[in-house]
Amino acid sequence: MGRTYFVEESIGQYLSDLSTQPKPYVTGLLIGQCSPQRDYVIRAVRTPPKEEQKEESISSPRLASVDEEWITTHASQVSRMLPGGILVLGVFIIATPELSKDTQNTLRRLIFSVEKSLSRRRLWKPSEEEISDRAALQICSATKKVVCRTYDVQDPKSSAKPADWKYQSALSASWSTLYCTVNVNIHIPLLTTSPNHDLEKNTKNGLNRWSKQIEDGVFLINGQVKGHDAELLEGQKKLRGNTQPSPQFSDVKVLTQLSQGSSHRSTATVQVCSGSINLKGAVKCRAYIHNNKPKVKEAIQALKRDIINTLGDRCEILFEDMIINEGPHKKNLEKEYHVLPQRLFVPVAGSSVMLSDYKFGDEATGEIQERFVEMLDQSVRAEDIHIAEEISTVDICPVTDNVDDTQEKKLTKATLLMKLQQNMGVVIAAAVAVFASIFSFNYFSD
Repeated sequence: MGRTYFVEESIGQYLSDLSTQPKPYVTGLLIGQCSPQRDYVIRAVRTPPKEEQKEESISSPRLASVDEEWITTHASQVSRMLPGGILVLGVFIIATPELSKDTQNTLRRLIFSVEKSLSRRRLWKPSEEEISDRAALQICSATKKVVCRTYDVQDPKSSAKPADWKYQSALSASWSTLYCTVNVNIHIPLLTTSPNHDLEKNTKNGLNRWSKQIEDGVFLINGQVKGHDAELLEGQKKLRGNTQPSPQFSDVKVLTQLSQGSSHRSTATVQVCSGSINLKGAVKCRAYIHNNKPKVKEAIQALKRDIINTLGDRCEILFEDMIINEGPHKKNLEKEYHVLPQRLFVPVAGSSVMLSDYKFGDEATGEIQERFVEMLDQSVRAEDIHIAEEISTVDICPVTDNVDDTQEKKLTKATLLMKLQQNMGVVIAAAVAVFASIFSFNYFSD
């Protein structure tokens, strides 16, 4: 039995309007939420045209001219603007009857390409229970016929499965919102063995370690620890009649482990470093969950991923900005102070869901509005842009090249002791580990 997609009613009109454009085909993304029972589509967004494509679109009636790289880049940009629980669910193509024969093959190729691009950026791994089906929506511009199929993106040999496409009004008007503030203070050493002081690679490695702490954290929902299989809305009164339920808001606190339990054996490591990166600040996070008896584990997973994504995304944005302003071949590692882009939220008409974006301090409101039109095909009023947080920072701190004799002797002694640790007894190993830990603290605190 195939999957069922419940679709916001306004999307039908949006797709119908796109089908009237004088083009042989129009491509775009489907945005929404997966759940074990059904999937929800709350937005459809057309692919923004390239400048050179605007004149060629009418004279190139072939799906072979679909720009796969452009579409996957758009999907990556859009994914940054989606809060927890909301993701790119699939791809659509509106095409003329003459192109219908090649449409499914093109959709299949785009779905796997988009998923590959998005998974490459993730700092988390999909769970075993993850829904991996993605929608391929085909619409005939002449007859308006809609055909929806799915592909399992975890299976490269996956074949198309039929899926139901059902419109529903006020689909996400009463979805639950989970929100939290996470204080970040991450110290990432820059190893001397890292070629050309690769800041982006080192930062991603450090964020990978931090993301595991978030994954293993304890989440208090409105001050309570709830069982993962419990219903998120359990105990709340149900409204009688046809009255539309109101959105529910949950304040979440995140508790991360300070240290490993006694059952885990820890090993001290000495690393020669050329500097460090420090990420500091407080990030605002949000996740949205459907109102069809959602489980606590669904809601917590959505919020975890928003916490991890929002920090990883804004670091990516910062490094892209640095490349634009400073060039990709910066060789000298100097002490630098950067401000991470701040998070903002804007409402979606008729929905309790708010979309997200990031802005640097010198960005004008008009630039944000233009980005929403280009990326999400959505007009945004200036008064609807809500800046959610204070400034967060990135410090890039090099260690001076002139290491004194005392430090060199410490380093040599620590290195020798670490080698001895491999062949000596438990007591000696423990002593070396303590010594190494003290050395590491002193080395970075100088």
